[in-house]
Amino acid sequence: MLTFDSKYRVCYGDTDKMGVMYYGNYPRLYEIGRTEMIRKIWKSYREVEESGIILPVRSLNAQYHKPAVYDEILTIRTIIKEIPMVKFRMISKIYNERGELINEGDVVLGFIDAATGRARRAPDEFRLILEETKLFE
Repeated sequence: MLTFDSKYRVCYGDTDKMGVMYYGNYPRLYEIGRTEMIRKIWKSYREVEESGIILPVRSLNAQYHKPAVYDEILTIRTIIKEIPMVKFRMISKIYNERGELINEGDVVLGFIDAATGRARRAPDEFRLILEETKLFE
């Protein structure tokens, strides 16, 4: 299992009139976490797309436990539990400043060849990076 943490401060535009983060913003936090994780271990999404691979979302699940509030710093924990083949499942857990789990979800992405629009295997280079972490044995 590979885990990566990102920080995010809830801005005013994320919240409703009560200062609580709008529920539809949580998937954006999942995206922030996964793009930063992929950048850290492999390359930026821009570079992935320039190599001819796109990663559209196939499914999204979210569970809301507690609200995030304006100006709070959140920890977005992104988790990969298995080396991807064609589908790529990433788990997100969001914690408030007190370390309480406030939201969790998972996103399944698909590796797609940008030229053909067809599913393809995860790049060998990416799989090798994950295998070399020795966290999946």
